[in-house]
Amino acid sequence: MPPPVITRFAPSPTGYLHIGGARTALFNWLYARRFGGRMLLRIEDTDRERSTEPAIGAILDGLAWLGLAWDGEVVHQFARAGRHAEIVDELLTAGRAYRCYASQQELEAMREAARREGRPLRYDGRWRDRDPAEAPEGVKPVIRLRAPSEGETVIADHVQGRVTWQNKDLDDLVLLRSDGTPTYMLAVVVDDHDMSITHVIRGDDHFTNAARQTQIYDALGWGTPQWAHIPLIHGADGAKLSKRHGALGIDAYREMGYLPVALRNYLVRLGWSHGDQEIFSDAEMVAAFDLGQIGRSAARFDFAKLENLNGHYLREADDRDLVAAIEGLMPTLGPPRGLGPTLGPDLKAKLASAMPGLKERAKTLVELFDAAYFLYAPSPLVLDVKAAALLDEPARLRLAAIGPRLAAATSWTPAGLEATIRAYAEETGAKLGQVAQPLRAALTGRATSPGLFDVMSVLGRAACLARLDEQAPRSSVAPPSSSAA
Repeated sequence: MPPPVITRFAPSPTGYLHIGGARTALFNWLYARRFGGRMLLRIEDTDRERSTEPAIGAILDGLAWLGLAWDGEVVHQFARAGRHAEIVDELLTAGRAYRCYASQQELEAMREAARREGRPLRYDGRWRDRDPAEAPEGVKPVIRLRAPSEGETVIADHVQGRVTWQNKDLDDLVLLRSDGTPTYMLAVVVDDHDMSITHVIRGDDHFTNAARQTQIYDALGWGTPQWAHIPLIHGADGAKLSKRHGALGIDAYREMGYLPVALRNYLVRLGWSHGDQEIFSDAEMVAAFDLGQIGRSAARFDFAKLENLNGHYLREADDRDLVAAIEGLMPTLGPPRGLGPTLGPDLKAKLASAMPGLKERAKTLVELFDAAYFLYAPSPLVLDVKAAALLDEPARLRLAAIGPRLAAATSWTPAGLEATIRAYAEETGAKLGQVAQPLRAALTGRATSPGLFDVMSVLGRAACLARLDEQAPRSSVAPPSSSAA
């Protein structure tokens, strides 16, 4: 019986969780869930100068927001430095590693010679078989792997296929720096082995590392995990992904108003295919995901596709869930719009009531909240250019005439309000649009909005009459009746 599947996501906390890292985490999460296994989380924080606590926090928050729950406790690589050094001692004792006393000047001379001769830099092995008694005084050595110099190293990869490296082209890599700290290559191998990782799923920028890490596995007599190196994400223009394409932190996508379910669905289709299906529930993704369906070509990030997918999930979402999602964004959304960092009870209730109409056109939560401007706009209502153009003198006169009818309306429901407006249009010989469009502009400040009668129903009688009074040519709108909604 094969061992249970154990994958891992192992980010370096030198920045925020970016879109490529989020996709890698998703693929690891899906594969583990597909086979009833576990996805572990390891923070590769051995670069002490660049690793920061805020970056670690951002990675954990980003994964939690995306809904990618890891299993067990978070492993911090730096905390395992003692274990890494212990393994190096074992390699030294077995003759599979050696101390190298090459100076920085010698290494620089090797680099210069390689540049001059147009070949890749490789350590020339000058201390590989040299007597340590010849070591210069006061020099702390690095520890290098005694890598095989003949034959070949072969990688069987679920995505890239079978790839072979000639061992003569792979030099003796450093395992332990002169200050005693482990290198990335060593730490990854030891940690993956100790964590019983069965599948390493990561970006193909690590593919050459797999060959070097395989040599470490072989030197230790450990079996290698299964490899799956996934192509990187490029921009829509085919160029390497940058901030202008969407190489942003996951926190930025949250602030732009994307839903985690939409982002998960979008990321799974970046490089992985399952027929022509584009929309996946989490259960469908887990059931269908397999490494053999990951393509070898770089995926292209397309904001338009992400927006369309997000719009789909907005329309499918529960209205109360969308209000809660907006409330979570209020520290970012509120201040630029003159609001505080939270939604008040009254605004929450109005948002929930207006949500069916609001979410039909919006593609992000930010767009959705902007479309709800009429609910939280300060008085007097500020009109945008298109709305102001609709309110010419004849339109304002119609608004002044229709105000008393609305004040006396017996039914403040969308259907009742539509009947009142249609009756006025028919009596005056106006087209419905000649009445409805100025009315929309006066009530929302915009030329477009959710359904006009839904808007009026949510705003309530008093607010509608007050806004009509602001736009009428004179103070001619009757005050709300005692039964005002």
